[in-house]
Amino acid sequence: MFNKNLKESILKEANDRCKGTLVSTLGIVFTDVGEHFLEAKMKVTPNLHQPAGVLHGGATAALAETVGSSAAAIFSMKKNQMLRGVELSINHVRGISEGYVYANASPVHMGRTMQLWKITIIDEDNRDISFAKLTTLTIDK
Repeated sequence: MFNKNLKESILKEANDRCKGTLVSTLGIVFTDVGEHFLEAKMKVTPNLHQPAGVLHGGATAALAETVGSSAAAIFSMKKNQMLRGVELSINHVRGISEGYVYANASPVHMGRTMQLWKITIIDEDNRDISFAKLTTLTIDK
């Protein structure tokens, strides 16, 4: 069971690792972690819109890969290992032009070297925005 101090420590480390990267450019912030999940949020602003005025699918995909890869690093990576995303598949089911989107990554398969993650992305009203599947590979450095 994750106690409050462990949760705060994991979230702080995850957020600190992303400073100065695409993750911080997109405004992605990790918000919760538990035994089998990691969550993050991203504010939908005009800077993240496609020309039609809704959240760009690429920004949504970056959110999905970020939360899935970070979850894999937290839950499966050991010292002297590195993690790589090897496949991301995403389906967008609803557009959004403002507010926040929330991504939740949970494992489907946690193998020694390969992991499969499902990532659900919802809006502030719990409406589905996108669904993603991420395959990660954990290898020795």
